[in-house]
Amino acid sequence: MFSEEIKKYDWDDTTRQIASKTSADVERALRKERLNIDDFMALISPAAAPYLETMAARSRMLTQKRFGKTISMYIPLYITNSCTNACVYCGFNRHNKFARVILTPQQIKDECEAIRRLGPFENLLIVTGENPHAAGTDYIEEALHVCRPYFNNLSIEVMPLGSDDYARLTRAGLNGVVCFQETYNSVKYKTYHPAGKKSDFEWRVNGFDRMGQAGVHKIGMGVLIGLEDWRTDVTMMARHLLYLRKHYWQTRYSVNFPRMRPSEGHFQPNVVMSDRELAQLTFAFRIFDNDVDISFSTRERPDFRNNIATLGATSMSAGSKTEPGGYYTYPQALEQFAVSDERTPAEVAAAIRRAGYEAVWKDWDKIFD
Repeated sequence: MFSEEIKKYDWDDTTRQIASKTSADVERALRKERLNIDDFMALISPAAAPYLETMAARSRMLTQKRFGKTISMYIPLYITNSCTNACVYCGFNRHNKFARVILTPQQIKDECEAIRRLGPFENLLIVTGENPHAAGTDYIEEALHVCRPYFNNLSIEVMPLGSDDYARLTRAGLNGVVCFQETYNSVKYKTYHPAGKKSDFEWRVNGFDRMGQAGVHKIGMGVLIGLEDWRTDVTMMARHLLYLRKHYWQTRYSVNFPRMRPSEGHFQPNVVMSDRELAQLTFAFRIFDNDVDISFSTRERPDFRNNIATLGATSMSAGSKTEPGGYYTYPQALEQFAVSDERTPAEVAAAIRRAGYEAVWKDWDKIFD
C-alpha cells in the first residue's frame, strides 16, 4: 500500500531538494526524453520560472502528439451535500448550518435530463459529500443505474471505498473514480480534517490502491492548492502516480490541481499559487508524464482556461453547478465552492474551437463495459 511507500520520503527534505534546484538542473531535465522525480522537482522549482516559454512549447508539442488538438468535456452532478466530515476548508463541513439534501432517484433523473438540455455531455462526474450511512455504496450504485441511460461515461467523486465496493460499482457501470488526497503532508493532514472518516490519512491515501485492485478503468488524483507548500505536495503526488502506474499499469490516470475557492467555511488559504505557477506546474506534469490526463474545472477563470487548453490541458468541465440538484431541483442550494468560469457549455466549446481545438463530448462507450 502507498501508505508504506510514502514513509520513504521526508516532507521537509523534499521541500529542501526542490528549493536547491538550479538552472543547470532545469536545463538538464528539459534535454531528457524520460524524466524522473528529480527532474520533475527541477521543473516545478523557482529555478524553472525563466524557462516557462520553453516548457510551454514542449508541453504543447507532447500534448498534441499524445491527445491531438482535443479537449474532453465533462460535467459534475452533485447528488448530496450530506457529510460527516469536518474539513475546515469545505462548504459541506458538518458544522455548517444549512439544509442537507440527498437527492431521490427521481430527482437524480430530473438532473440528468436538465444536463442533457445544457449540451451533448457524455462524461458525467457524480459527486457526493461523505456520509457512508445515509449515502453509501447502495445509494451510489442506485445513482449509477439512474444516470447510465443518459451518459456513456460515469465517474464518481465520493468517499474512499473498499476494493469490493469499487468492484461492485464497476459492475454497475462505473468507469472512473476521482479522489483528492487534499494534502500528502501526513503530519498536518488532521489539522485540516479533524473529524469524520476523512481524518484517517492512511485510509484515504490507500484508497487508490483499492481502486487499482478493483480494476477501475480510470483513476483521478489531485491535491488542494492552498493547504501546504504546493511544490512539495505535487511532488508527493507525482511519486504516488509513479507507484500506481507500476502496480496497476492497465489503469488510466488523470491529475487535477484545484486552487482553493471561497466556500461557506471562509477558510483562508495558507499558500497562494499564481497563474504563472499553475501554468508551470501543468507544463512540468505534462513533460514528466506524457500520457496523463490533465483536467481543469470551472474553479479557474475563463481566460486562464482558454490559454491552458492549448498548452497541456486535456479535459475540462463546463456549466458546472456545485450544489446538489443545482441544475433543476434546488438551483439556489449551498455550493461546495464558488465557480470562476460561469460560461455556458456552448460558450466554452466555442472558445475551444476558436483556438483551433475540438471539444470532445464522448470518449467511452457502454458497448465496452
